[in-house]
Amino acid sequence: MKVRKMSQMLVVAVAGVLSGSTHVGLAQLTEAPASSATFTNPLLAVGPDPWVVYWRGYFYYSNTTGANVTLLKTRDLSDLRNAEKVVVWTPEPGQPWSKDLWAPELHRWGNKWYIYVAADAGKNEGHRIYVLENPNSDPAAGTYTLKGKITDATDKWAIDATTFEVNGQHYMVWSGWEGDADGEQDLFIAHMSNPWTIDSPRTKISTPTYAFETHGDLPGRHVNVNEGPEFLRHGEHMFVVYSASACWTDNYSLGVLEAKVSANPLDATSWKKLDHPFLSTDAAAEAFSPGHNGFFKSPNGKEDWIIYHANPAAGEGCGSLRSPRMQRFTWNTDGTPNFGEPAALGKSLVKPSR
Repeated sequence: MKVRKMSQMLVVAVAGVLSGSTHVGLAQLTEAPASSATFTNPLLAVGPDPWVVYWRGYFYYSNTTGANVTLLKTRDLSDLRNAEKVVVWTPEPGQPWSKDLWAPELHRWGNKWYIYVAADAGKNEGHRIYVLENPNSDPAAGTYTLKGKITDATDKWAIDATTFEVNGQHYMVWSGWEGDADGEQDLFIAHMSNPWTIDSPRTKISTPTYAFETHGDLPGRHVNVNEGPEFLRHGEHMFVVYSASACWTDNYSLGVLEAKVSANPLDATSWKKLDHPFLSTDAAAEAFSPGHNGFFKSPNGKEDWIIYHANPAAGEGCGSLRSPRMQRFTWNTDGTPNFGEPAALGKSLVKPSR
């Protein structure tokens, strides 16, 4: 079983950039004296693979639990510890999707909510993506129904699915295996005809090649990793921000793929991989192995924010010490995102603007 994901099961037991462009100082944007208008990271003591959606005045947050899909609902994301907590779906036992639930993501499609989550029957090689549907306008209310497995024709190992819409078309991006054995995780994209159906062949858009992507030594073997892809758009540029290298190393970081909005997302040549990490370990900030992020806007729609997990110390790997942190980010003069450096634990930051 893959070490990263073996370690994620510990969570259940514990808690149930630059490429020649201008750097904008994040401290100038976010640092402030402690007050009701400020917050400090981490948002929770434990929370691997965090995901956030803002909808009708509330933030909806999820992370990997391993055993179920849980949503936290709050008007103030910085006060996540006091959020309303709802277990929205627990799989029935004895099914291919009953165990090892990872990285659930909530998405609005039409007038319904969908959650994409990876699961298996207890063996890592069985991991596939599953889709849950809820017609309630409040994603923390109503009933989620399993629509089934979503896969391309190859039906290979798949985790960390996300979806996005561009030019009126919907796409899914995920981390998967080329074949039937572990050893490398690549990023794949495919077209979606509806929230639970892929109707095109998968296209591989990223494989670990740069030095910052290829840290993954294990006893007797090596694993290269691209995972946790997330979509981000800025003007006429679109990005897939992904987690590079293995999370059991302190080299886990965020990489970026870039394409024009006018390009065909299913054409691998549309995507250009940038040759450096955009967020990486900062020992002084107590942020080791930052990755598996999400993006959201401030309630007033004017600020861009990133949420991600990181460990507070070196060598803590993929287990139960990963905590969610958030910070505001800006944009470089070349149009790429500038996530800055990880904000230090306990540092006072200005809350998302309302």
